[in-house]
Amino acid sequence: EVQLVESGGGLVQPGGSLRLSCAASGLRLSSYSMSWVRQAPGKGPEWVAGINIDGDKIGGADSVKGRFVISRENTKKAVDLQMNNLKPEDAAVYYCAVSTGLYVLPSYYTHWGQGTQVTVSS
Repeated sequence: EVQLVESGGGLVQPGGSLRLSCAASGLRLSSYSMSWVRQAPGKGPEWVAGINIDGDKIGGADSVKGRFVISRENTKKAVDLQMNNLKPEDAAVYYCAVSTGLYVLPSYYTHWGQGTQVTVSS
């Protein structure tokens, strides 16, 4: 059974940082591209960042460029999202997802985690 488990969410003040982690089991993580997707209340899913199998191709939404960094460690079966200078509009449930290629459309993702809540508030 494939499982993706996110961790690291929480409450942070504007300007603060959080590091999210996604641990994978039941699949060979090194065979998949990974993405982080977020969903705020009342809004649709928004692709945040993605990283390809080799880790040498990375993409990020314009809204997070320069603030969020995605990284992966295939030997540890983990993908991280370092989030800096967080803004209230970054508040959402963050999900990690896998796909066979680096895609931004959620329809391409084959497996999702359960999500971790990020709240940005003073």
